[in-house]
Amino acid sequence: MASSKEFLDYVLGQLSGLDGVTHRAMMGEHLLYRNGKVFGGVYDDRFLLKVAKASEAAFPDCPRELPYPGAREMIRVDCDGVEERRLLAEVVEKMTE
Repeated sequence: MASSKEFLDYVLGQLSGLDGVTHRAMMGEHLLYRNGKVFGGVYDDRFLLKVAKASEAAFPDCPRELPYPGAREMIRVDCDGVEERRLLAEVVEKMTE
């Protein structure tokens, strides 16, 4: 199932405080980049981050899910509110340094 444009826009809105965030459509889903480095994606209307030291430390209780069969697990993040947006921005900055 392809992700909706509305959900992609929501995720991009959560990341709007970061410079250099772009996305690329791939078979109905979207890879997310910052300064040319992949840090996550939108898959089946789920926001998933790559597993990295920064994402594991920030979101230890978030479930790990497969973006598609045969892929590596990623961390599913549900963000609402200002504090979560700040934390998300910090994590993505660390992941893409």
